[in-house]
Amino acid sequence: MLVVYVYESVSLVSADPAALDSLRQQFPALTNKAYFNYGGQGPMPQAALEAIQRAHWKIQQEGPFCGQINRWLQQQAEATRQLMATELGCPATAITLTEDVTVGCNIPLWGLEWQAGDHILLSDCEHPGVIAAVQEICRRFGVETSQFSLLDGLDQRSPVEAMAARLRPRTRLLVISHLTWNTGQVLPLADMVRYCHDRPQPVWVLVDAAQSVGSLPLNLTASEVDFYAFTGHKWWCGPAGLGGLYVRPALCDRIHPTFIGWRGITTDDQGQPTGWKPNGQRYEVATSDYALQAGLQAALSLHQQWGSADQRYQRICQLSHYLWQQLQTLPQIRCLRQVPPESGLVSFQILAAGQPAPSQHVSLVQTLESQGFMLRTLLFPHCVRACVHYFTTEAEIDQLVGAIKTAGSA
Repeated sequence: MLVVYVYESVSLVSADPAALDSLRQQFPALTNKAYFNYGGQGPMPQAALEAIQRAHWKIQQEGPFCGQINRWLQQQAEATRQLMATELGCPATAITLTEDVTVGCNIPLWGLEWQAGDHILLSDCEHPGVIAAVQEICRRFGVETSQFSLLDGLDQRSPVEAMAARLRPRTRLLVISHLTWNTGQVLPLADMVRYCHDRPQPVWVLVDAAQSVGSLPLNLTASEVDFYAFTGHKWWCGPAGLGGLYVRPALCDRIHPTFIGWRGITTDDQGQPTGWKPNGQRYEVATSDYALQAGLQAALSLHQQWGSADQRYQRICQLSHYLWQQLQTLPQIRCLRQVPPESGLVSFQILAAGQPAPSQHVSLVQTLESQGFMLRTLLFPHCVRACVHYFTTEAEIDQLVGAIKTAGSA
């Protein structure tokens, strides 16, 4: 059951306690710990684990390689794309099944025909894996890269203005996160895309969606974003090893496959390659762990049974506001965001003589883990990150804040 009520002048959704407890019991990882690491990896529900096992069993019983199983696997792939598309607000044909976000980002990064002197603009809150790929492209092709700052003036400066000031005449690609992995800031994606597309030489936009998919309500078609790389193992609580890439349909023929295999090509009646699949499948390569798709389907089905993407997001924000407010009461803690977060990521620093104390961040996370609280440290900016999902409880947050307070006074 879902109950809508007003919280700080915003209509938000709270879970009926009995229904929430029933949901949480379906996650084995939540039975013996207070989990705040959804931004790293979400725990899988029992239904997902069982679906993976059933899929493996079916494949082995009936195949593992035969016409009947191959047709079933194709049906499973289509069902997975369709479920993803429902959550993302885009056509299923525009989705490529990948292993993770990094693979998804690498497809358009290496699929563009780069020319020496081209420019790639990133924010200063991007993940090292994506930064490294951009740096290698620059090394190989004579491409230039630079950053615009989201950290400077966080909560005061417009991301669109910060980005616009650093675009160049030869900027071909903007690489950003929709929801930054370190500060938890949600960028105005549609506004940034519109600005980039309206330039005399349009700039394409590649989004690292590691944190936004499963967190935010999405409509990729309406946003007009060009490339959106995501994973199923974080906020969707699916299995590791399965994610996806959305490519705006109008650009499908403009991004060339780099890794190439039988899943992405068409063949003639003699089995010889004749071209690419006419949709997102052209970037898929070859054999995968297909049983993972059944696990992600089960996880997504569970989320959708609880509530809509908007309702889940409202609940996440309610809980992150509550955590942020509680942390504000601790004199030794400073949250990175000076306004209530608009996502489930809440990052904070421990202060010593008014300055962040990185060594204390590490020791705090280790101490909390020994007590059953799962958080993590980040290196840039150095901080501790706690993540809340829609099925986190207020009691867990109270216990976490109490443990942080006790550790700080020890």
